[in-house]
Amino acid sequence: MKEAQTDIILANTYHLMIQPTADLVEKMGGLHKFMNWNGPMLTDSGGFQVFSMGHGTCADEIKGRNTATKKESLLKITEEGAVFKSYHDGQKLMLNPEISMKLQRQLGADLIMQMDECTAYQVTRDYTAKSMEMSMRWGDRSLSAFDEMHDGSQGLYGIVQGGIYHDLRKISAEYVADRPFFGTAVGGCLGGSDDEMYGILEAIQPLNHPNRPIHFLGIGRIKDVFESVKYGIDTFDCVMPTRIARHGMALIKGAKNERINLVNARYKDDPEPLDASMDIPCSRDYSKAYIHHLLKAGEMLAYQIVSQHNVAVINRLMREVRAAIQSGTLDELRKEWLPE
Repeated sequence: MKEAQTDIILANTYHLMIQPTADLVEKMGGLHKFMNWNGPMLTDSGGFQVFSMGHGTCADEIKGRNTATKKESLLKITEEGAVFKSYHDGQKLMLNPEISMKLQRQLGADLIMQMDECTAYQVTRDYTAKSMEMSMRWGDRSLSAFDEMHDGSQGLYGIVQGGIYHDLRKISAEYVADRPFFGTAVGGCLGGSDDEMYGILEAIQPLNHPNRPIHFLGIGRIKDVFESVKYGIDTFDCVMPTRIARHGMALIKGAKNERINLVNARYKDDPEPLDASMDIPCSRDYSKAYIHHLLKAGEMLAYQIVSQHNVAVINRLMREVRAAIQSGTLDELRKEWLPE
C-alpha cells in the first residue's frame, strides 16, 4: 500500500468485531500496530454491513450484488440498536451507538464514524424519514459515548442520511453541521442513477459545514471522483479497485469505461506494461501478456499485481485532482482521464 503511495486506509468494524475481535486487536496495541500501518486510518461504524443483511439495503446497490439468494442475518432493529447473527459462529450480537464507539475506540483508528442506519432504495419515504430521525438520535448517542472516552487521538464523523429525498437530506445535513463532529460523511441510498446521486450532493452542499472534511462512503469510480469533488467531497472509500482486479480488470487513465479487461484475448501477446509512466513495479515492469497468462492460469500473483496497480491509479488520480483544483484545471484533467 505504501509503494502505491496510499495515504490512508479503511478498516471494517463489523468484520473485526467478529474476527479476530476488538478485544484482541486492542491487546495487540490497536490496528496500526496489529497490521504494521504507520499512517492515518479510518473505521466505519459497522452498521453498513449489519443493515445490508436485512432488506438488501444500499450495500447491494453500491456493490451491485444480487440479493435473491441472500440469507438474512439481521434479526431486529429497534431504537436501542440492531441485533444480528454472527456469520462466524451464529452467535447473537448487538450493535448500537455505544457499542460501536467502544469497538472503534478499541480498534484505535484515527477517524471513526457514528452509528447510523443505511436504508435501501426500495423503502418508502416514511420509513426513510423515520430511519433518518433515528440515525440523528444515534448520532447524539455516538457523540455522548465518544466524549466519555475521547482523549484527542480520534475524530468522529457524523453521517448525512435521508435516502433519495432532498428535503430529508437537507435536514440531516443541517443536523450534522450543527453538532460538534470532526467531519461529515455522506452515506445511505444515493438513488438508482448517477444523476440522482450527484443531485443529492448538490442539494446538501450549501448546508455542509465549511470547515470540516467531507467523506463519501462507498463511492469511488473515476467518474464519481470528478463529479463529487465539485460538490465539496474530500475523500472516498470504495472496494472497486480491488474487486474489479479479481476479475482481471485494470484501471487505465484515458481508457474507455475507465478500465481494460486483461482476460480478453487481445492482450495475450501485448508486450506493453499497464502504465510505464507510473513509478511502481506492478504498473511498469510486467507486460499485459504476462498478466493475461497469470489470469488464465488462475495464479494469485495476477490479482496481487492488478490490485496494487488499481490502488496506485486511484491514488494518482486523487493527487492529480488536488493539484488541478488548486490550479483551476479540473475540467482539462477530466478530459485526460475520461475522454469523450
